[in-house]
Amino acid sequence: MSTRHFLTLLDLSPDELGGLIKRAIELKASHAAGKHDETCKHRVLAMVFEKSSTRTRMSFEVGMAQLGGHAIFLSPRDTQLGRGETIEDSARVLSRMSDVITIRTYEHEKIERFANYSAVPIINALTDMYHPCQLLADMQTWYEQRGDMRGKTVAWIGDGNNMCHSYINAARRFDFKLHIACPKGYEPDQVILDAAGPHAVITDTATDAAAGADLVVTDVWASMGQEEEQAKREKAFADYQVDTNVMEAAATDALFMHCLPAHRGEEVAADVIDGPRSVVWDEAENRLHAQKALLEFLLGA
Repeated sequence: MSTRHFLTLLDLSPDELGGLIKRAIELKASHAAGKHDETCKHRVLAMVFEKSSTRTRMSFEVGMAQLGGHAIFLSPRDTQLGRGETIEDSARVLSRMSDVITIRTYEHEKIERFANYSAVPIINALTDMYHPCQLLADMQTWYEQRGDMRGKTVAWIGDGNNMCHSYINAARRFDFKLHIACPKGYEPDQVILDAAGPHAVITDTATDAAAGADLVVTDVWASMGQEEEQAKREKAFADYQVDTNVMEAAATDALFMHCLPAHRGEEVAADVIDGPRSVVWDEAENRLHAQKALLEFLLGA
């Protein structure tokens, strides 16, 4: 059997993704009950991170420990990748010494090259194009709160970034409708959007996207590596804050999600992210449980 990777949500079938969500919920309940599911005992996770992280690093390291395995964190300062060793050579070596590798980097092409030369599963812990692990946590959170995602409507408001691209793929895999509102010039990649067909559509305004939506989601206006664009983006995104007016346009029981970190007063109003519709803290915790389920799946545990 060929090595399975998780570079985007499209690497897994709808049934496989549904199974992951179910298993993540089981693992969460098991951990809360004080049980130890050491299904990855003696397995090693190598973590190659070119971008800084809070939730992603913690969730993978803690998750591997809870599964009975071990995680090794490698920053550019810790590896020869940071000194010019090729991606292909690094992939060959690291995959002979570890059982699974998670990579957080900039260009998505880098992780694809790494996967092509790796003998073990590669997990995308974030690239400039996709953030699929966050979507596993988001979908788990939705299932815990509301059940099946099929036929629901999600509003994405803000930048057409890696999170937006992953929500577009999620709409295809989990069979929901995605309404996207973003400023001109900040739309998602057209190829990714076109591939989703009727599952994802661009709307004119934030309230148009939120109209009747079951879930409203946003992200920071300037992602890592875009800090020099902050002032320009604040002006461009001024009409794309998720505030009470936007949430009032959504369904009466709509939820709010944000992958964090959040900038209150920019992409989201404080009374929304800290309000009763917000499930961002459950969403953040679920990174741990969803990724444990993913690790088990890829390792055949």
